[in-house]
Amino acid sequence: MNELVLITGASSGIGWALAQAYLQRGARVVLVARRAQTLQDALVQAGWPAERWRVFGADVVDAQAMQALAHSCIAEWGLPDTVVANAGISLGVDLADAQDLPVFAQVMATNVQGLVNTFEPFIAPMRERGHGRLVGIASVAGVRGLPGHAAYCASKAAAIACCESLRGELSPHGVQVITLAPGYVATPLTARNRHPMPFLMSAEAFARQAVRAIDAGARFRVIPWPMAWVARLLRVLPPAWFDRLLARQPRKHRHNAP
Repeated sequence: MNELVLITGASSGIGWALAQAYLQRGARVVLVARRAQTLQDALVQAGWPAERWRVFGADVVDAQAMQALAHSCIAEWGLPDTVVANAGISLGVDLADAQDLPVFAQVMATNVQGLVNTFEPFIAPMRERGHGRLVGIASVAGVRGLPGHAAYCASKAAAIACCESLRGELSPHGVQVITLAPGYVATPLTARNRHPMPFLMSAEAFARQAVRAIDAGARFRVIPWPMAWVARLLRVLPPAWFDRLLARQPRKHRHNAP
């Protein structure tokens, strides 16, 4: 197998689990993370042959850095078959406090602009080649807004819409755009959550299902499947009913609260 997969946010959580899943099936991986040395050390410790992976240190918010690493990737390894925009952050905000406005902007920059910056350098080459996959890691949180979660929910709703727009643009050219919406996955992002997390799954279990969904060319897939039914229900729930449901729910833990 000569499959080449690029994954952002690969140093932990879902990104690391996806990297492991693809390496286990014989693919080559190009991994992007801000903590490049940590990621490199983990790959060496796991025993993966150096010729099977390449690590780039970059922040997805930096468009020029993402373009530079994309050009290096294509020059050294070739054009990826699959690009996974996974890098993301989750920070609770209180929009009544001006201190949290930069936090809101930070979440949007990472989760939305970062996804765009990840895809952009690969769109034209994939379109010219006539095939490829762009995979956006969104979230069930993008379906409806949750208390204290305005930044994350807004960013993931935007990511879902962005991927949907791209899908319509690129499908005539043979390029698939796949949106994966995890429910609750045990990662550093969810470790501080104080609210219930139904259908919580490990990052490894998510990665296995995600790879199958990507292989199948799923346009939009909620993982795990029980959460897909919850997402469908939330999407059609009348606003008054949804508000009553939220009235009893704790708000997302604020980013700078003790």
